Amino acid sequence: MHKKLFIPGPVEVSEDVLLKMATPMIGHRSKDASTLQRGISDKLRIVFQTKEEILLSTTSGSGLMEGAIRCCTAKRAAVFSIGAFGKRWYEMALNNNVAADLFEVDFGKTTDPKLVDEVLSTGKYDLVTITHNETSTGIMNPLEDLAKVINKYPDIIWCVDTVSSMAGTDIPVDKLGIDICITSSQKALGLPPGLAVCSFSKKAVERAKQVPFRGYYLDLLHLYEFIQKKDYQYPSTPSLSHMFALDFALDKMLQEGMDNRYKRHIQMAEYVRNWAKKYFDIFGDENHLSNTVTTIKNTRGISVADLNKKLGERGFQISNGYGNLKEKTFRIAHMAECSLSDIKELIENINDILGL
Repeated sequence: MHKKLFIPGPVEVSEDVLLKMATPMIGHRSKDASTLQRGISDKLRIVFQTKEEILLSTTSGSGLMEGAIRCCTAKRAAVFSIGAFGKRWYEMALNNNVAADLFEVDFGKTTDPKLVDEVLSTGKYDLVTITHNETSTGIMNPLEDLAKVINKYPDIIWCVDTVSSMAGTDIPVDKLGIDICITSSQKALGLPPGLAVCSFSKKAVERAKQVPFRGYYLDLLHLYEFIQKKDYQYPSTPSLSHMFALDFALDKMLQEGMDNRYKRHIQMAEYVRNWAKKYFDIFGDENHLSNTVTTIKNTRGISVADLNKKLGERGFQISNGYGNLKEKTFRIAHMAECSLSDIKELIENINDILGL
């Protein structure tokens, strides 16, 4: 039996999008491939609210994160982490011999703009990484507040991980001044995993030109220059199946309207939060809760594993807490094509299982 996924990725994928994955192949050096990939970039510019270039990558979001910190750190990277996934930027830097320092906060908190200002004022850093939406804690960083500080430092390349938030909440990339904004297919975009996309500013292009060893497959400057010369074709064979599905999914998204999509995500988030406050409690800073995933404190001491097993028998799946938060919390995702009626159905089943 298929379990309907309410986990923070991979998400439930609608049948019509899945069917697009079965579109017959085309040559990746054909005019059709150029048309497809150029069209996707144009549509993603609307979603990202940017005039900058969009790069497509047959990787997970981590691939473009690694590419960004390697390709655009000329001096030293400042990595600000609010959870398990934020720390990955730092591990990527170390494993690519990129000079970096890690600045962490306690789980459930956001990055303090004052800390960012303090760090950047040292002049030691020329690249900053921020996780927008931390799925391990269900916390969303205040990008507008952070932008006010980061944009005071014109030499900084600002990289943002919006893997679990782009297309699920309003992120005006150009207005915020983000240089490299990264997301991937299996979250709020509503596709199977395997494709990542990012915006890539002209400022990031110029910085990458100063970095001698950018790798090969994940060299973002090489990707950028190649699609300019080759009319939106890529140096390595891309996942065309994902491209067909993404093109279709973007049409659906734009037809729904981005503002309507954001409102739908907020409605689902508020429903889950209100239920969690009634029967459990919310984990983390309630002023900065995610619009795509809610992390719930297990105040009743239930066995989350047993709950998930019983939910599975009914055709549903939620997430246990991540890492040290396992069994102490559990997570309900509400993103992509998920609807309020889907969330209500899930919650009714949880209530029934737990006798709430």
